[in-house]
Amino acid sequence: MKKSKKETFEDIILDILQKNPNANLPFDVLQNILQVNSKKDNQRLKDAINSLYDRNLIVKRKGGAIQLSSNGQDGGDNKNTVVGKMDISRRGTGYLITEAFDQDVRVPSKHLGTTLQNDVVKVELLGKGNKGRREGKVIEILERGNSIFVGKLKKQGKQNYLIEPDEKSAHTDFFILPNNIGDAQPGEKVVFELVDWVHPRSLPEAKIVEVLGKEGTNDANVLSILAENQIKAGFPEEVKEYAEQIDTEITQKEIARRRDMRDEVVFTIDPDTAKDFDDGLSIKMLDNGNYYLGVHIADVSHYMPQNTVLDEEAEKRATSVYLVDRVIPMLPEKLSNDVCSLKPNEDKLAFSCFMEIAPNGKLVDHSIEETVIHSDKRFTYEQAQEIIDGKNSEFSTEIEMAAKLAHILLDKRFREGSIDFDTPEPKFVLDENGKPIDVKLKKRLFAHRLIEECMLMANRTVAKHVDQLRKESNKETTKDLYPFLYRIHDQPDLEKLKNIEENVKPIGINFHIDSPTVSSKAINVLLEQIKDTTLELTVNDLMLRAMAKAEYSPNNIGHFGLGFDDYAHFTSPIRRYPDVIVHRLLKNYLAGKPGYTYNDLKQLGSHCSERERSAIDAERDSVKLKQVEYLSQHLGEEFDGVISGVMSSGVFVDLEDIHCEGMVRVSDLNDDYYEYDEQRHCLVGRNHGKKYQLGKEIRVTVVNTDLKARQIDLKLVDDDQ
Repeated sequence: MKKSKKETFEDIILDILQKNPNANLPFDVLQNILQVNSKKDNQRLKDAINSLYDRNLIVKRKGGAIQLSSNGQDGGDNKNTVVGKMDISRRGTGYLITEAFDQDVRVPSKHLGTTLQNDVVKVELLGKGNKGRREGKVIEILERGNSIFVGKLKKQGKQNYLIEPDEKSAHTDFFILPNNIGDAQPGEKVVFELVDWVHPRSLPEAKIVEVLGKEGTNDANVLSILAENQIKAGFPEEVKEYAEQIDTEITQKEIARRRDMRDEVVFTIDPDTAKDFDDGLSIKMLDNGNYYLGVHIADVSHYMPQNTVLDEEAEKRATSVYLVDRVIPMLPEKLSNDVCSLKPNEDKLAFSCFMEIAPNGKLVDHSIEETVIHSDKRFTYEQAQEIIDGKNSEFSTEIEMAAKLAHILLDKRFREGSIDFDTPEPKFVLDENGKPIDVKLKKRLFAHRLIEECMLMANRTVAKHVDQLRKESNKETTKDLYPFLYRIHDQPDLEKLKNIEENVKPIGINFHIDSPTVSSKAINVLLEQIKDTTLELTVNDLMLRAMAKAEYSPNNIGHFGLGFDDYAHFTSPIRRYPDVIVHRLLKNYLAGKPGYTYNDLKQLGSHCSERERSAIDAERDSVKLKQVEYLSQHLGEEFDGVISGVMSSGVFVDLEDIHCEGMVRVSDLNDDYYEYDEQRHCLVGRNHGKKYQLGKEIRVTVVNTDLKARQIDLKLVDDDQ
């Protein structure tokens, strides 16, 4: 028998109070929780309260508030539980990500309770569902996953307001009281916090903390991406004030205790738009024929002591975020673009790694020292490339020598197992409003390789330095002796590699996985086979997805992708907090002092890895947004493309020259009835046998774009069908 609304209100009120046994709930709060708008519902709510009171399940307090009575209390626990992080789909179904099982635990929407995206929860296991998948029910929220959410403010009736969250942010609407709206207007995108969510049959309550602007504007779209990924753009006032008060004078006392490099030639090579210069180079040839390379890194840790508001904020952010049209820096501009930046013709404090390298690329000797430098010249990549190509310059000797060394290091690295990924990236030309008016693929120059090889060598050397310290010690090597923060990269996912094997087999490429591990050499052979073919971008992308995510950890398992046994991040402390940690550790060990503990580094490594993943997601979302915006101006136009993915629902197409991906739905392939062939990973026409498979070149029309979902819909040009 269906319950009346009064009985439903009773159940919800009792459930709320049982979950919050010490709470006093005022009548107006209950009205908001239960979304009571009409006189009829108002009376039903009063009747429900009186019914619970008459049965001695609740007590009434001063001012009309209600509280659970001792008779209304409930209890019980279930030992068949598992803990994990919740991922909630667009449809409102939850999937518990847990280390306890290989497969996620499915949690139907009716069993999610008041769980939100990324919450850490305890789930009671309920057995297996229709398709044999393990299912569960949330019984406790241990930790809220997101501190902020993003959505659109909407007005419902005269006094009620709702926030409709973006799909990636949350799966349910929020209600908001008028006094928590601030200056926001209906129709604007806002950042908001969760105030409370007292019952799954009610809506969660929100408080607006930032207004992003009218939905659809560039700022609102871009700032929404940041909020979705738990990234805040602005710095707290106390952090900005601290940064402004930093003493920037380099005293004679400070210079005297450092290695003075101001009379040596030092130069920087960076993008033409760069304002924060992390790294500089010096190079010369020794009498014995070896190279002497100096990699000079901004000495951020000198200006940012531990346990200050500046350090706490940098640790919280953990990384700078590079969106298409802006940078969200880890450090305030005073430090990132001024105090720490190795600007030309200015004395700057640096932390330097000096390396003696033999003509075969082998490291002969090294030292790590605090220095003071004076950069003689700031080059863009394009300017450095001109010199590499033969243009005369005052610094031709140094740049040509660095380029020669980079060639040696690059060849050695690939011989020893580094994987050669070279995936092009789209570069957008924006107008004054942030609207993309053109898109090109970024040109890869050898000048980029030059800097990369020098930075890789320095990062590798500082990690080896710590290993050397351990070996020189008389004590037995343990994790607690000279703990260090490594950049690690595990073996790739075998299932994903087998998927690549199956994808490339039908087109005549042999990439065989027959053991629990795969060699980097086998991957390089595959990448060489597809080089300069229509499959190059697609297989590169599939391979990148198959790779384990690089992480920060004190547990050194090596770096599979680079083929290094020891590797750390040392060269970018202006934009990466792990590099700051590495600087502090090295300075402490040089001074014979203890640094961070192993457990400190484990926790910091995990945090920095998580924030890095959020930054990467935001950067990808930003690129996708601009791709959709760009193609929104080209609806109905035709493009050449290559099939980059095949599913039963359709094919993904990478558009030539602009590296934008859209989808042709199977329902739009109207010249035949197409079925998905799982074995050959292609769509096959039932009547005519026409195939759509990975790497096939096709011509498509842009038919629709969805800015909110960041999706591009394509259709095959008729001639192709």
